[in-house]
Amino acid sequence: MIYGKYCANGNDFLITTAFHGADRGRLAKKVCDRYYGAGADGLIVLLPRVDYDFAWEFYNADGSHAAMCGNGARAAALYAFHNGLGGAEQRFMTGAGAVSAKIYANGVVEAQLTEYKIARENIKEYGATWQLIEVGVPHLITNGRLSIFDRFPLSDLRYKYDANISVYSVRNRAIRVRTFERGVESETLACGTGMAACYISAFNAKKIASPCIVYPRSGEKVTCSIVDSRVRIKGKVVKLFDAVFGDNI
Repeated sequence: MIYGKYCANGNDFLITTAFHGADRGRLAKKVCDRYYGAGADGLIVLLPRVDYDFAWEFYNADGSHAAMCGNGARAAALYAFHNGLGGAEQRFMTGAGAVSAKIYANGVVEAQLTEYKIARENIKEYGATWQLIEVGVPHLITNGRLSIFDRFPLSDLRYKYDANISVYSVRNRAIRVRTFERGVESETLACGTGMAACYISAFNAKKIASPCIVYPRSGEKVTCSIVDSRVRIKGKVVKLFDAVFGDNI
């Protein structure tokens, strides 16, 4: 089986196609392993869909399912474009609902995520005030110095709220974000829905405008904007290589 490895601002994914849906969590855990597999933050499997360009199954590196992944959506769109599964403008179905994407020159991809929801506010944990924002998946976020990220018991918060954990700061009209992702169970170089959730928080607090530049841990530039209660994320996606696994994987 052939997998394309794509990287979106530091988030890396293995992407392939199948004719039928299945539980591929065990497969995801194997191929995403960074020592015995190709290594990735997640596995994306594109499936045929009559009413959309395609549908997807998304698996975290630990084999668990995720309804949405912002950077994964951009990577999947470029993979589909490269393989004739979608044009320069696409619409596809995720576990959180329909997502639209647009392919620009030089591998720049913009994805419009599903409608967001502020689930809880004014959560007090470890001396900080947090918000729980749903952007297809839940994110517990707080505004503060990025260095405080290293002082929070992130794994405890992740399990207590069953959410990804992000800290963001605003400087020079741009947002900088660090995210601990569930399913990876570690900090990643980027998280699209994490950047989106932090952008929503900063935008609603009138700390930034729309559009706004957002920098994840990788330092690569992403542009976020809000249109009709949906966040759009735009940034570069790179195809790294193709990986071939035998039937015994």
